[in-house]
Amino acid sequence: MSEQSQFRLLGAKRFGPFFLTQSLGAFNDNVFKNALVILVTFGIAGLSPADVNLYVNLAAGLFILPFFLFSATAGQIAEKYEKAALIRAIKLFEIVIMALAVIGLVTANVTFLLGVLFLMGLQSALFGPVKYSILPQHLREEELVGGNALVEAATFLAILLGTMLGGWLMAQDGGTRWVGATVVTVAILGYFASRRIPAAAPTAPDLRINWNPISETWRNFRFMRGNRTVFLSVLGISWFWFYGATFLSQLPNYTKTFLGGDETVVTLLLTVFSLGIGIGSLLCERLSGHKVEIGLVPLGSIGLTFFGVDLYLAQPDAAAVTGLSAGEFLDSARHHRVLWDLLLTGIFGGFYIVPLYALIQTRSEAGHRSRIIAGNNILNALFMVVSALAAIGLLGAGLSIPELLLTTAIMNAAVAVFIYSLVPEFLMRFLVWVLINTLYRIRKTDLDRIPDEGPAVIVCNHVSFVDALILGGNIRRPVRFVMYYKIFRIPVLNFIFRTARAIPIAGAKEDPALMERAFDEIDAALRNGDVVCIFPEGALTPDGEIQTFRPGIERIIARTPVPVIPMALKGLWGSIFSRRDSFLRRARLPRRFWSRIEMATGEPVPAEAVAAADLESRVRALRGDRA
Repeated sequence: MSEQSQFRLLGAKRFGPFFLTQSLGAFNDNVFKNALVILVTFGIAGLSPADVNLYVNLAAGLFILPFFLFSATAGQIAEKYEKAALIRAIKLFEIVIMALAVIGLVTANVTFLLGVLFLMGLQSALFGPVKYSILPQHLREEELVGGNALVEAATFLAILLGTMLGGWLMAQDGGTRWVGATVVTVAILGYFASRRIPAAAPTAPDLRINWNPISETWRNFRFMRGNRTVFLSVLGISWFWFYGATFLSQLPNYTKTFLGGDETVVTLLLTVFSLGIGIGSLLCERLSGHKVEIGLVPLGSIGLTFFGVDLYLAQPDAAAVTGLSAGEFLDSARHHRVLWDLLLTGIFGGFYIVPLYALIQTRSEAGHRSRIIAGNNILNALFMVVSALAAIGLLGAGLSIPELLLTTAIMNAAVAVFIYSLVPEFLMRFLVWVLINTLYRIRKTDLDRIPDEGPAVIVCNHVSFVDALILGGNIRRPVRFVMYYKIFRIPVLNFIFRTARAIPIAGAKEDPALMERAFDEIDAALRNGDVVCIFPEGALTPDGEIQTFRPGIERIIARTPVPVIPMALKGLWGSIFSRRDSFLRRARLPRRFWSRIEMATGEPVPAEAVAAADLESRVRALRGDRA
C-alpha cells in the first residue's frame, strides 16, 4: 500500500466515508455563510451600509467565537468517546442547524441567522479535534501524508465550490428557498456518509471532563509545550492561517482597486489559489516518499515568501481601468503573473501545511492527540483574529493592500527563521530531502522493524560520506549517529550533523578522551530512550566490501542492554560520496542523477545475543552482492 497512490484511500472504507463526510461539511458551511453575506448585503431592504458592515463583521466573529469557547471541551470529548459515533452525532446536529437555517432564510431574520451561524461554528469546533485525531487510528503511518493531503485539498476546494454555489443560488429567483433545500440535503447526505465510518476506539476512556474552557485551554497548551516540536508545529500551522486569512480577506478589494477586476475576477483568483493549495497538498505524498517529510516545510516557507513578494512586484499600483470581467482580465498578459503567483503561493502553502498536520498526528501522544488538536484550533482562530486586527491597523496607518501583502510575506520569512532556529530539525530534513531527491531514488524494506518507542542501536555498513543523511532522512524517528570526528567536521554537512545531535568519535590511539566522551554520550542517549546508529567498521569502506566489525558495539550493549537492528545500504559504492575514486575525480559532477539505492532492515537482535561477528554476518546477508 505504501507504494500505491493516495487516491486508492478514497475507495477504502477506513478513509472514504470520512473523507466524504468532512468534504460535505466544509462545502455546506460555505454555501450557507456566503448566502448569508449576500442576503445581508443585497437581499434585505432598509439596511444601511453601516448596518451591512456591522452584520458581515459580526457574522465572521460569531463563527470563530465557538472555537475559543468550546474547542477545549471538544478535545476532551474526542478523547473520551468512540469517534465514529461522535461524528454521527455531530452530523445529526448539523441537520438540526440547517433546518433552523431554512427558517431564518425564508423569514430573512438576520438576528436568527446570526444565531444559526454561531451554532455552525459550534458544530465545526466539535468536529475539528475528531477530524484530525481519527486519521492516525484508521491510516498507517505511511498513509498519513496522503490522507492529510486529500483532506486539505478537498477542504479548500469544498470551501471554494460552496462559496460559489451559495452566491449563485442566492442570485436565482427564490434563492433563499434554494439555499435552504441545498444545505438540508447536503447535511443529510453527510450524515448517511458518516454511518459508514468504521469505529475508532476512545484514546482516554477514563478521562474526567473539565468543563471550564479557560483552565482546560491552558492545560492543552501545557500538553503542547511538553513536546517542543509539536508545539512549534502548531505555531507554524497557526501562522499559515494568519498568512492565508490576510491574503484571502484582502483579495476582493485588491482585485477591484489594483487589478481593475469585477466579482468574476475575484472568483477566478480564489479558484486559482484554492487549486494551488489542492495541487500542493496532493504533491506532498509523492515528494515525501509516502512518509512524514518535514523537510517540505522549509520549502513551503520559501515559496510562500518568494511568491508573496512577487505578487507585490506584479501589481504595486492602482489599476488604470476598472470593471474588467474574467475574460478581459485574462486577455492581458501582465495579469498572468498575478495568477501564477497565486497558484504557486497555494502550491507551496500545501507543501507547508500538510507535513505539519501529519507531524502533529504522529508525534503527539495518542491519549492527548485530540486535545492538542483542539489547542491547535484555538490558536488558529486566535491568529486569524489577529490577522484581521493587524490588517485594519496597517491599512489604517497608510499601507496600501499590496504593501500589506508584501509585509506579510516578509514577516513569513522572519517567522520561518525563528521557528527553524528553535527546531533546526526542519531545516536539516530540508537539506537532506534536497540531497536525496536530487541524486537518489531509495527503495526501503522492513523499516517497521525499527521500534516506534524506546532505545535501540542500529548497526549499518559504511559506504559513503552521506550514509548518515540517507538513513536519518528515511527513518521516522530521530536518530543519534556516531561518526568519525573528521566526517563530523566536514563543512556544510557539519551543520546537519550537529543539528541531528550526532556523536563524534575517534580511535583510542587518535584521541582516547574523545572516544570515552562518545561512549558516555551514547550511554546517556540510550538511557534517554533514543535510537543510536553506529558504523561498526569504524571507517568508510576503501574497496566497496564490508570491513570487519569492531567490538565497540559489544561494549555499548554491555553497558546499556538494548536491542540492536542490523541495516544495510546498497548501491552507494561508486557515487561521488564514496571512496572508489580519488578526491579530484570525486570532485567532478555526478555521473548520474536520481540513481537507485536501497536500504534493508533486519530482525532486531536482543541484547543478550549481540556479538560483533554475528552482526557483521547479518549486515552482509542484508546487503548481498550489491555494494
